[in-house]
Amino acid sequence: MSVNAARVESLRDNINRPTRKISYPKNADGTPVYTSEFFGENVFHLQQIAKALPKPAYASFLKQMRGRQSLDRGTADAIAHAVRIWAMDRGATHFTHWFQPQTGTTAEKHDAFLSLKSTFTAAGEETTAIDAFSGSQLLQAEPDASSFPSGGMRSTFEARGYTVWDTTSPMFIQEGPHGTSVLYIPSVFISYNGDALDEKTVLLRSTAQVSKACCELLSLIESVPVGAQPRTNHVFTTLGTEQEYFLIDRSLYSLRPDLKTTGRTLIGNLPPKHQQMDDHYFGRVPSKVMATMSEAELELFRLGVPVKTRHNEVAPQQFELAPIFEEASLAVDHNLLTMD
Repeated sequence: MSVNAARVESLRDNINRPTRKISYPKNADGTPVYTSEFFGENVFHLQQIAKALPKPAYASFLKQMRGRQSLDRGTADAIAHAVRIWAMDRGATHFTHWFQPQTGTTAEKHDAFLSLKSTFTAAGEETTAIDAFSGSQLLQAEPDASSFPSGGMRSTFEARGYTVWDTTSPMFIQEGPHGTSVLYIPSVFISYNGDALDEKTVLLRSTAQVSKACCELLSLIESVPVGAQPRTNHVFTTLGTEQEYFLIDRSLYSLRPDLKTTGRTLIGNLPPKHQQMDDHYFGRVPSKVMATMSEAELELFRLGVPVKTRHNEVAPQQFELAPIFEEASLAVDHNLLTMD
């Protein structure tokens, strides 16, 4: 089949192919569930931690989140037990420390909740399968960092890396095939000496310094007496990263080696310039594109990503979505989830 014939066949198939069907949650009586009711249903929020912990332990955890103390082993064990039960009730079989190495994307290594317990009796050793997740497993993992960029700081054979739970970003589950799910633990990625091997550690350290400098400035402006408690203890930086993207039919995409190899258009006619596509900009969203947007938004809502706007962009087949502004580190996590 010639290229032109294949293109015509792809266009005909695109026209005749039915639009994807999206099933938004519904109540028992068939009425739709409001977005606010299922928003963040796959996220382990502070409310769940508050229910699972005694009040003193929860207060200790809040102090750790604000950077005022370290997290003790008992509190970590209690949170680990609570999040394991919550995740496994939703089909999770594995957990992973989810981090952001200097590769422009995310990384993860899955570990099963399944463990083995050995009991020694007079008859010999008896092994029993159990589900377990400890506070130490929650707090830290030790993935191999030899193949991740490190800026030439270390030799490959010395390249150990450590992922540490970022308590400022909530844990969540991602639904997978065959009804399984994975518990994701947002983490930072550092070396043995504390050198940042990821993008998030740098962001967290930067926002902490900005907060400290702003609080000192506000104390001077407010004329806080020496020794008195300042009115402002923390200043938040916020971020709302919009995503502009192109949607191309898979069958047409498969005919373009330039798109498959580089992700860009290198051959063909010159693209429209300036305002030549002003009728597309903010125009009516095509039904198949709307189905794609709705399906992605449904998953993002469940993960607590507050996507707000959607519309046609100015270029052919270009579209955009934008979220509500959030605290910077959380917004970065949500932006990476959106890209995934």
